[in-house]
Amino acid sequence: MSMQQEIIERFGVKPSIDPEQEIRRRVDFLKDHVRKANMSGLLIAISGGIDSAVAAGLCKRATDELTAETGKEYMTLGVFQPYGKQEDIDDSYAVAKAFNLKYTVETNIEDAVDEIALEVEHAFKSLGIHRHLSRGAKGNVKARTRMVTQYALAFDLNLLVVGTDHASEAITGFFTKWGDGAVDITPLSSLNKRQVRQLAVVLGVPDSVLNKAPTAGLWEGQTDEGELGIRYEDNSDYLEGKEIDAAVREKLEQQYLKTEHKRSPIPGI
Repeated sequence: MSMQQEIIERFGVKPSIDPEQEIRRRVDFLKDHVRKANMSGLLIAISGGIDSAVAAGLCKRATDELTAETGKEYMTLGVFQPYGKQEDIDDSYAVAKAFNLKYTVETNIEDAVDEIALEVEHAFKSLGIHRHLSRGAKGNVKARTRMVTQYALAFDLNLLVVGTDHASEAITGFFTKWGDGAVDITPLSSLNKRQVRQLAVVLGVPDSVLNKAPTAGLWEGQTDEGELGIRYEDNSDYLEGKEIDAAVREKLEQQYLKTEHKRSPIPGI
């Protein structure tokens, strides 16, 4: 079996999908886990990107159906988490409006992140190192601070924290360990980026979100494809079992191998 076949099998990506069927399957998946966990609903952080928009749409359908079926109100809580001023925050609110989310809240992470960065820089000084926290490290602090906030909300509201990671991010390790990778449930995990987009169209994700460049929002001007140097079209083709340019294939597989630690259980002895 080739590495490509092993990776496809590991993530469970199909060569093609029926979006309606995939939506139904994933809504049922969410409903089943809410019931089994005896939870009151789902929490989804809405970044303004397509992945969280699709997850939000699935969550809202799941909790609406649970409410209708049981007579008990189940909630989908949409959380907006800018760092200071977020240029595209209107897209987050547009997603919430498109799916008629009854419960939303904005938690700005700037003060918390800056305080953590300051404490780390004090620690550096005590070690005789005079430097600021690097851009990459601070980006990880942002992602982890977002999750700390989400879990604090979810704990007291009895909600499952929903992740937005999918196979196109998993193969490249394009997520923050213990940040956006730290969730209770991942309804998009066997889809590639192209397939997430297919679900987005059917669900009714706003055009402003559908047509924007994917970004993790970790620093100004950051984009997924710019940081990785791999197009999502090539990434999706690879995960669907198609042939792609040999140099791109090698780069993608090397990135997969380099980031294996992010996908593996914590080693112990």
